[in-house]
Amino acid sequence: MWEMMQKGGPIMWPILLCSVIAFAIVIERLIQLRRAQIDTKGFMEQISKLLKRNKIMEALELCDKTGGPIARIVKAGILKHDRPHPEIREAIEDASIHEVPHLERNLPVLATVAHIAPLLGLLGTVTGMVAAFQIIESKASSVNLVNPGDLAGGIWEALLTTVFGLCVAIPTFVAYNYLVSRVDGFVLDMERSATDLLNILGEKREDHEV
Repeated sequence: MWEMMQKGGPIMWPILLCSVIAFAIVIERLIQLRRAQIDTKGFMEQISKLLKRNKIMEALELCDKTGGPIARIVKAGILKHDRPHPEIREAIEDASIHEVPHLERNLPVLATVAHIAPLLGLLGTVTGMVAAFQIIESKASSVNLVNPGDLAGGIWEALLTTVFGLCVAIPTFVAYNYLVSRVDGFVLDMERSATDLLNILGEKREDHEV
């Protein structure tokens, strides 16, 4: 590996840095999204039972105990349980606005790595070919003939940077799309939970008025 890094030229080091950054972000995001994942259906069933029994404090404690973005937006709605429907919805939407960026944290960086890694590989290819042609030019102006060994260094650099750039970009792009789909799933669960909570509070208010 060290020999390949040397033969690939200076562009190999930015590509290596991109791979380290991408790996760190993917691991961090997988851990955080796993921690944020809850049994949404079971959680909302418990919330529904507590609210129908008018156990507001117990419902808030359950949200604190559960944690995660879904529990936090539900808590924001419960805190406004005695307010008009539009105020409850607004509180939930405000909480969602703060939660989504946390779920998407570092994903733009991951997308950037996926885009620039192959470009760095292409840059290394160009610099490698430039080195090869420089050798051809210098040999052409002298009595020495050009042989394959003279061009090997530039060709190595051209090929290795392209290979390494693609090896970093392809899995990074796959991981990015997977993480985006996970975040989209969280957002969908948050929307469903918000709708369920609004329905629960609406039914509770109707029963109280009757």
